[in-house]
Amino acid sequence: MSVVRRAMPEDAEELIRLRQVMIDSVFAARAGGESDTSWHAESVPTVRARLADPDGEFAAFVLDFPGRPGKLAALVVGTLDYRIGRAGNPHGVVGYVFSVATDPGQRRRGYARACMETLLDWFRERGAVSVDLNASAEAEPLYASLGFVRKPDPSMRLSL
Repeated sequence: MSVVRRAMPEDAEELIRLRQVMIDSVFAARAGGESDTSWHAESVPTVRARLADPDGEFAAFVLDFPGRPGKLAALVVGTLDYRIGRAGNPHGVVGYVFSVATDPGQRRRGYARACMETLLDWFRERGAVSVDLNASAEAEPLYASLGFVRKPDPSMRLSL
C-alpha cells in the first residue's frame, strides 16, 4: 500500500474532487439529481491556503492513486476546535472529521482506514481528547472498528 502523507497545497483540486465523491455518496442519492460542482473553482484558493499552514487547525491526509501521478486515491480531512474546558477535557480541544472519501475504483483496500489512523494520531498529538464525525451507513463499520460510538445528539443548525 502507498504511504499516507499530509496533503499539500498542490493537492487542493484533488481534495475537492474526492470531497465531491463523498458528498455524492451521502447526499446525491437523496436529491436524485446531478452533482453541483459549481463551488469547486471558488473553493480551491481557500483549500490551498489551509493546506499551506502546517501548524494550523486544519489537516488532510491522503494516499496517492497508484500509477496516476497527481491523483489521489483516498483522503480524510479534519479540524481542531477549541471549546472552554470541562471534566474529561480541561483544555477544550476537540477533533472533527468532516470528509472521508476513497475514489470509487480504489475502495476496499484499507485506504480510508490508513488515512483515518493517521488523522487520529494527528488529533492526539495536538491534545484532542475526543473526535466527532457524521457517519454514513456504509462507513459506520469502519468508524466503529476504530472505536467511534453513536451518541445522543442534540445538535441543531442555523444556515446563514
